[in-house]
Amino acid sequence: MPNIESTASPSLAVPVRHSEDLGKLVRQLRAEQGLLQIDLAGLAGTGNRFIVDLERGKPTLQLQKVLDVLDLMGLEVVVRRKGESS
Repeated sequence: MPNIESTASPSLAVPVRHSEDLGKLVRQLRAEQGLLQIDLAGLAGTGNRFIVDLERGKPTLQLQKVLDVLDLMGLEVVVRRKGESS
């Protein structure tokens, strides 16, 4: 899968506690990269509906597909205990 690196700061660290938080972040970074939802869907090999649902924070999306889209966008998920600095 090609990587469409984010233009955001490399030290981007955003706590995500709800699917809506992740959706807003994906929407923001996609827009910063100048991509339409259909563009991201094509690059990720998913349907446009999946990207729409991801950006809306649908809580029942397939985790692996979400992780694949994040990876494509140059993002990764890091799990750490609350209160610990990165």
